[in-house]
Amino acid sequence: MICLILAAGYATRLYPLTENFPKPLLFVNGKTILDWLVDDISKTTHIKRFIVISNHKFACHFESWAKASRHDITVVDDGTDSNENRLGAVRDIEFAIDKLGLDDDMLVIAGDNVLDFSLGRFTAYYKEKGSSCVMRYYEADERKLLKCGVVTIDGDERVTEMTEKSPTPATHWCTPPFYIYTREDAKKIKQALAEGCGYDAPGSFIAWLCHSSPVYSMEMPGSRYDIGNLESYNEVKNSYRGIEK
Repeated sequence: MICLILAAGYATRLYPLTENFPKPLLFVNGKTILDWLVDDISKTTHIKRFIVISNHKFACHFESWAKASRHDITVVDDGTDSNENRLGAVRDIEFAIDKLGLDDDMLVIAGDNVLDFSLGRFTAYYKEKGSSCVMRYYEADERKLLKCGVVTIDGDERVTEMTEKSPTPATHWCTPPFYIYTREDAKKIKQALAEGCGYDAPGSFIAWLCHSSPVYSMEMPGSRYDIGNLESYNEVKNSYRGIEK
């Protein structure tokens, strides 16, 4: 299994802090957001290869970070330079697969997430299920549901339906941007896009995939801290204490 990290966004809500610097490399409690994620994955899983998908504007920052890291990290520049011409998360995944000839199971995560739990629990769940997987958490606020990917599951935790930013969410189960694709399912991304799969929101591929392959949903075992603006960034910096293994 490899880890594909989505980091091609522009974080415009954090301007001016991220106007010329990528959000995933902001520091939280002594480490960059990416270092918290990569260090945890390296320690708690068998994953040793990391691929960071960047836009062209910030690629140089990620390349400098990768060179200084003790991990095996490849940075892929998707060639975009603004929020207006971005590829979107699903097309970025397709771009990385094609450019590097990737053919493996994949842990796919957004690179701007601050977590208080280990993603090793998620890969263990994947091994148990043997199929592509997502996470889910209960969101009571109906206003927030409108901005999220929402899943419907059966009694075995299999995803029966997923929608992105639906005006009428079917459940209160939100899906954060953490996915595991089997090797076989990862190969279906090109087909999904050709059939009209959404490409901007990362969960759009799962929304398509769950109708053709089994996808299971693990309840998130901790919290995900959203850094959406300068105020929330300062709050996380002051409160975050790290990852619980």
